[in-house]
Amino acid sequence: MAPHDLRRPFKRPAISDQERRREQSLLRQAQNRQDAQRHARCLASAALSLPSQTAEPEPDSEPKPELELELAEIPESSHENIDVLGASKLKAAEARKWFAKQLMLPEWMIDIPNNLSQDWFVFARPSGKRCFVVSCNGTTISRLRNGSILHRFPSALPGGARKKDSGSSQSYSILDCIFHEVDQTYYVIDMVCWRGYSLSDCTAEFRFFWLNSKLAETGACEPPSRYHKYRFSLVPVYACDSNGLYAAYTAPVPYVKDGLLFSNKHAHYQAGITPLALVWKDENCSQYVLDTDSKGQVPNQQQVVLELQEDGKLTTSDDPPVVFGFLDGSFIQQSGLHSGCLLRFSIGEGGLVLMDGKLEKADLHYLSKANRARASADSFSKVMFQHSVRHSPLKIDGLLESVSLPVDQESKTCDVEMDG
Repeated sequence: MAPHDLRRPFKRPAISDQERRREQSLLRQAQNRQDAQRHARCLASAALSLPSQTAEPEPDSEPKPELELELAEIPESSHENIDVLGASKLKAAEARKWFAKQLMLPEWMIDIPNNLSQDWFVFARPSGKRCFVVSCNGTTISRLRNGSILHRFPSALPGGARKKDSGSSQSYSILDCIFHEVDQTYYVIDMVCWRGYSLSDCTAEFRFFWLNSKLAETGACEPPSRYHKYRFSLVPVYACDSNGLYAAYTAPVPYVKDGLLFSNKHAHYQAGITPLALVWKDENCSQYVLDTDSKGQVPNQQQVVLELQEDGKLTTSDDPPVVFGFLDGSFIQQSGLHSGCLLRFSIGEGGLVLMDGKLEKADLHYLSKANRARASADSFSKVMFQHSVRHSPLKIDGLLESVSLPVDQESKTCDVEMDG
């Protein structure tokens, strides 16, 4: 399918308030600039010292370095703002939940953003394990979303190996990566910190420029060697115009694709779920469009994972969370459930009832507890994307049509155009 060979999608009302939340998120980041340097220092420290979920270290891994970064005390009761001093004392489940909130997690695209062609980047997302990679004190550690160590290894990143020219022992770098098993490569999709300089309060446009400028200089993109066990690689990032979107969707890449990732050019690196980063996929650019059950099969009915709250509410992982329903106190007690449990439900024939983009009712049927390794519940956008795929999917034709429109026309119509 060539870019000019498009079907014009029909229009329907927007199915969420995603655009409004994007605008609010941009306003919030301008008004509430966090202490980015301190947060990056704590995150690097936490990656080195959080309790590991792996059974034992890799045979050829280097010894865990002593922590040398300066840390500030935070009350242990505040899990939202806790640093490594508190995080290292958390129980395994709490530690996983804390670490899971440090990555910038995309929402799922359920409505096309205004000015998609002007304000967004797009790239083909590699299939694999999402993780933070931290280089510091002569070693490199990668940690998965649930806080467990994926690898501990020497690398060519600044401070990433025990050799004379590895840089200052106090220097640290943090990369947002996807580890691609097939070619044993870390594909870098964002840069959080470089040589101790935090980039989390910089725009995506600047972070991508800095990443492209700095990573190759280190030799991290070279083949593995004694002081560089795994290769790092950049992904091709495009401006989201018609040519860029078509290239991201169709151009060959050296990795297995798992959908497209869209990044707002003006977005800072925000920990947690954000509408300023969006993931979209179909069967042509991902093997995994519909969620599967524990047996790897696509169930007849959509399944969701929700978190049980103290008052019996069942909520998503969003901030603020979206309430999908309630569990009766007697059922909770009989089933041995408690606050914080992640529970799996199927959505029955009653489906999801929406009003003005907000959930009014969900026909939930309890199935079981979720996998223990899981760190968080589903987000609202993920549930809605999966629901849309089953009933009225947003197709690539609609995306290509939206970025080919004039800017003023696009901003009026692209948020309601979807293929059925």
